[in-house]
Amino acid sequence: MSLNLPDLRLLGVDFTCAPSRKKPITVARGRLVGAVLKLEALDKLFTLPAFEGLLHENGPWLGAFDFPFGLPREFVDSQTLGDSTQSVIAELQRRCPNRMAFRSLVDAWGNARPKGRRLVHRRTDAVMPGVSSTSPLQTRYVPVGFMYFEGLARLVSAGVHIPQMHAGDAGRVALEGYPGLLAHELLGRRSYKNSTEPDRLIARKDLVEALEQGRTRLGLRLKLSHAQRERMVDDASGDLLDAALCLMQAAWCAKQPHAGLPADMDPVEGWIATMPMPIPMPIPIPIPIPIPMPMPVAVSQPLVAVPP
Repeated sequence: MSLNLPDLRLLGVDFTCAPSRKKPITVARGRLVGAVLKLEALDKLFTLPAFEGLLHENGPWLGAFDFPFGLPREFVDSQTLGDSTQSVIAELQRRCPNRMAFRSLVDAWGNARPKGRRLVHRRTDAVMPGVSSTSPLQTRYVPVGFMYFEGLARLVSAGVHIPQMHAGDAGRVALEGYPGLLAHELLGRRSYKNSTEPDRLIARKDLVEALEQGRTRLGLRLKLSHAQRERMVDDASGDLLDAALCLMQAAWCAKQPHAGLPADMDPVEGWIATMPMPIPMPIPIPIPIPIPMPMPVAVSQPLVAVPP
């Protein structure tokens, strides 16, 4: 990235499409010094206008936001939504005045398809073995489709720059975060969210400890105050930790050329920050098949009489 690291403010945003006092948008703020990421503040935003205010904060800042920035290419093409981030979200907003209308559009498409092909994924959602993020077409249970619909439109409207997807203010940069990626690396399938049960509490403690010790492949250590550490561990929702995990992803991307994104990223699908790039399959080298040589044919020689 071309941003100056000492001056760069970093954001990790745990997003919800319907923020409230009970379930706010959570923002972790920090700065990177060498390999140490210092957590400076943990904020809560209770409305979408407050989120819009965050996006309009003066730069330079770089943030990782926990919602999908794109839709599966298969869905986009079948709906003729366009070939760029801006055209896709603009066409969706034209057809769908609200997120419930977006659900209806997705349902109509999916219901006409065979089972197992209704909630398709993007390339980035399943590139890492053992980790699969939810399809951006999912509008129930974990409604990341609603998060895409409400979140991406606001990024584009605010003029934020989304590398390789949408040209905007180069001092305000947004990337797609996914806290589950780092959490899986450190905890495996152990859950740390939405419970006060002892096993979830221990998982949150273990996760915080691992981040402080820098035990991820990102090579960064999270620096916390005692109060911040206790606040994260005691937060049974896991939202504070999710924001901190996104902050870690933002910090790593800030140090990488092209934010660590693959050069062949699909601009309507997007790419999850810190997701490993797929290893290209080697082109098989044809092995020459030896052509069998014809076996020599034995030729009978006429008998020659030997004189006595």
